[in-house]
Amino acid sequence: MKSSRPKVLHRLAGSSLIEHVLRAAAPLDARSTTLVVGHQANILEHSLQPSGINRLRFVRQEPQLGTAHALLQAEPFFTGVTGALVVLSGDAPLIGARTLKRLVATHEASGAAATVLTAVLDRPSGYGRILRHGGQFTRIIEESDASPEQQQVREVNSGIYAFDLAPLFATLHEVPEAGPKNERYLPTVFSLYRRKQLPVETVAAADPNEIRGINSQSELAEVSSIVRQSKNEELMATGVTLEDPATTYIDRDVEVGPDTVIHPGVMLEGRTRIGARCELHAGVRVVNSTVGADVTIRNFCVITDSHISDGAQVGPFAHLRPESSVGKRGRVGNFVELKKATLGEGAKANHLSYVGDATIGPGVNIGAGTITCNYDGAAKHHTTLEANVFIGSGTQLVAPVTVGKGAYVAAGSCITDDVPAGALGITRGRQENKTGWVARKTKPKGTSG
Repeated sequence: MKSSRPKVLHRLAGSSLIEHVLRAAAPLDARSTTLVVGHQANILEHSLQPSGINRLRFVRQEPQLGTAHALLQAEPFFTGVTGALVVLSGDAPLIGARTLKRLVATHEASGAAATVLTAVLDRPSGYGRILRHGGQFTRIIEESDASPEQQQVREVNSGIYAFDLAPLFATLHEVPEAGPKNERYLPTVFSLYRRKQLPVETVAAADPNEIRGINSQSELAEVSSIVRQSKNEELMATGVTLEDPATTYIDRDVEVGPDTVIHPGVMLEGRTRIGARCELHAGVRVVNSTVGADVTIRNFCVITDSHISDGAQVGPFAHLRPESSVGKRGRVGNFVELKKATLGEGAKANHLSYVGDATIGPGVNIGAGTITCNYDGAAKHHTTLEANVFIGSGTQLVAPVTVGKGAYVAAGSCITDDVPAGALGITRGRQENKTGWVARKTKPKGTSG
């Protein structure tokens, strides 16, 4: 990957590669899940420990001497354990739960010692080939060892298997070292099983893309395109309008309600939820946020970890930072920034304002250029505007401060004290006009008066 980040922690449609694999395996309801880690093991373990996966455990492979050697490192966990062991690849994120269930069902029904998941590819280059005789599986041959005739075989090894635990580890110890690095390769197990006359079955993946591994940034981009297209098709099938699917980026866990219209260049990330009958204009980015029904988000807004209620309007060029909330029919206009702020039902901040660490009541009108001065250089302080407050343009609200219900603040004021309910708060000097000042100021030097 030419990256300092572990390969399986690169992100795809909102989750790391390894998280996609673990999610696919979750419906198997395995008694345990063991991750064999080696390169940058500390980073991997730290990243996955809080994942919430039950019975997740780690084993380290040091040094890394091949896939059979990797599986051998888990042997202590399975001493005296019976049943099926499913082996997955952490860099194959497209594998589906339905395919894994079919792999396990076939394995258990056949009574095989091992079952191999295969796929038929138009371009099998880079994969080990499945060799058969009379239609029956005989062995897996690596591409580098295959004859020109064998390289024409299109059925390939996925690297995903189900094993009966009983003969597995004893056979793994018999796998010889091979190659310039004296590594032990897991596919060799199947040749050893054939010699021992242990039955091996195969299951073909219905979608060949499911077995695709990722070994480069280019392959990551290709797989991302597949996932994005699949997600877009899923949403369009439920009544969502995507004006340009090619430029719409929607993560796998995002939900969008029917009759919502999404314009070009929109990005919906994380666990975002968009309600029905919304309209998201070009360039909108929404991350881990909830948007109600009948909401309009105009061009080039950024919304992160926030909530927008039914019927609200946001943008263009608005920024909702984490822990912000817009109430029903609320309006956040152009170049308005909210941070840890709550706008009540019908409240409006239409132009060029910063509202941070604030509670804005229902029906409040915030005039253009209003600023909540929430930071004193050491701590953040809260601003409260109670119901139906009117804030004139160009106002500074120096927190902590409260403006009472129905109160007005005159334009251009700097409010440092609470304003009682129903009062007018005004803090500005009286205007003074100096007649003839401009002529006197611009009078040429040396001219008599």
